[in-house]
Amino acid sequence: MENYSAPPSSDEAIGALDALSADRERLASSVHVPWVLLAAFGGIGAWWVSGAASANPGADYEPPTSGWLALVGVLVVAHLIRRETGVRFRAMGARAGWAVVGIVVVCLVLFSISLGLVSFGLHWVVVLTSLLAFAGTTWLAGVAYRSAVERLRGA
Repeated sequence: MENYSAPPSSDEAIGALDALSADRERLASSVHVPWVLLAAFGGIGAWWVSGAASANPGADYEPPTSGWLALVGVLVVAHLIRRETGVRFRAMGARAGWAVVGIVVVCLVLFSISLGLVSFGLHWVVVLTSLLAFAGTTWLAGVAYRSAVERLRGA
């Protein structure tokens, strides 16, 4: 006993595709930006940059080992974002990739500046570079997240 159904007409196929596009658009527009978790990325960046305040730059400088702990924190926050919103950062698009590269560059530059300030005895100024790291990382994490949502919308 065969079960044969006629293929859909072109109008039915277009209607089904339009319905799928509307569903994807509705899904993408319903995803909220988890600013608390994006601020957690900023906090991790600020914490890492502030590690320069306790460093001893000079000939016997040893980099802080807190970088590995910061990496674990980033992975935990990325997992929480995926669990809360369903957005995967693995397939987030080129703009988001550049935003992540920007986060790394901003934090490295601010860490280097902080080390320079500490070498001059200006430990207190590291507070300002840490605040800059927080703001820059949070903003760029938002750019990456919105890019991932736009990719979801256009998928």
